[in-house]
Amino acid sequence: MNPETKVVVDTLWVLITAMLVFFMNLGFACVEAGFQQSKNCVNILSKNFVVFACSTVAFWYLGWGLMFGDGNPFMGLQGLLMITGADNSPATGDAYQGVYSSIAWTGVPLSAKFFFQLVFAGTAATIVSGSVGGRIKYFSFILFSFILVGLIYPIGGHWIWGGGWLAKLGFWDFAGSTVVHSVGGWAALMGAIILGPRFGKFGPKGEINAIPGHSMSLAMIGTLVLYLGWFGFNPGSTMAADPRLMGHICLTTNMAAATAILSSTFTSWIFLKKPDIGMTINGCLAGLVAITAPCAFVSVPSAAIIGLIAGFIVVPAVIFFDKVHVDDPVGATAVHLVNGIFGTIAVGLFAQDWVSPNTTGNGLFFGGGVKLLTAQLTGVAAVGAFVVIASAIAWYVLKMTVGIRVSLTEEIEGLDIGEHGNQAYPDFVTRKPSYRGVGITESLGAQNSGMKSSASKKEYNEVLR
Repeated sequence: MNPETKVVVDTLWVLITAMLVFFMNLGFACVEAGFQQSKNCVNILSKNFVVFACSTVAFWYLGWGLMFGDGNPFMGLQGLLMITGADNSPATGDAYQGVYSSIAWTGVPLSAKFFFQLVFAGTAATIVSGSVGGRIKYFSFILFSFILVGLIYPIGGHWIWGGGWLAKLGFWDFAGSTVVHSVGGWAALMGAIILGPRFGKFGPKGEINAIPGHSMSLAMIGTLVLYLGWFGFNPGSTMAADPRLMGHICLTTNMAAATAILSSTFTSWIFLKKPDIGMTINGCLAGLVAITAPCAFVSVPSAAIIGLIAGFIVVPAVIFFDKVHVDDPVGATAVHLVNGIFGTIAVGLFAQDWVSPNTTGNGLFFGGGVKLLTAQLTGVAAVGAFVVIASAIAWYVLKMTVGIRVSLTEEIEGLDIGEHGNQAYPDFVTRKPSYRGVGITESLGAQNSGMKSSASKKEYNEVLR
């Protein structure tokens, strides 16, 4: 294949897979909306829609340069404040003038590289949406999305994909178990903790009250959209039309998802006495998250094992976060954080050099020793510490300035009316949730919900009438 034809084929591959990843915004919107109460459906849909617009502006203006610009081991220092360098490259596609050398390994034009990385950045921000659902102010979520994509995500990403210190240490994350999913998961966890649980989720004695989602049909549709999108997410990260590797990554991605669906279904059968569809959905996503880092470095049988483990651990992870009173309505922390960590570690355990020669080398289970595993664990800890600190600061600053939580009245009546002035199902007669069995003073104290002091018993009684 001549150089010009190769650039054309590679560019088509990168852009088509990027479009698949962009389409995952619909998947996240449907999953999160399905797992939310109907009174918050418009709010969650709107957040998933606006978050990609926020991501586009933040990543174009600042995030791209921080992540891929030449600089030091901790952040990019060139190409900030909107992408620079003419994108009028010849057939080689290389016209970066030394500004973005960390991503010069792929020969597609700058615009294709930027768009592919942009949809990944948008995915990290979307993860946060579900975990803080049902009680966050819409404007505060928008502000946090700008902070995450403009600052937090690209700095952590520079360490790994931008030629930073973790890359030099020998840390590997092919498609983003850590760069995308763990970063989004850590930020979501801190948001859920600082916001506090939804009213009524936990009783005065610590009891856990289920708040079911309003549409498992919508959640299942979203899951299948995400499943499809992952065949852009993982294989597209080759950023070149490599026939052997593209096919192999599709196989490992699908195998991990399939085995995770089965293991999560049977694990929920054991833990919950029923094959819970919500757990099966999260099991599928857990397997996809876990295989994201090792998909290009492990064999298909290893991918099957990784999926089995991911599907198993997501169920007790969801239960664990409930027990420690972290209210995550969609299970995003169990899916993206826990299995983002596991998938990253799996590289150090299951990698085999023959899959992608001259990259990771062999993992612990294939005679490679602990060197790769140590690098993976170091990366997990370092990125986790950075995102926890940075996102906690961001959440607290927003809390102290514009506020991050809606009023109790708005929360009980639903964010659709309070934040958006409309409803997802205006012609339906909906049943108002009963909170009469919960004493407001005890419940608010037990939840440590961070509501304003104006959330009083009078306000609570007005809502019930």
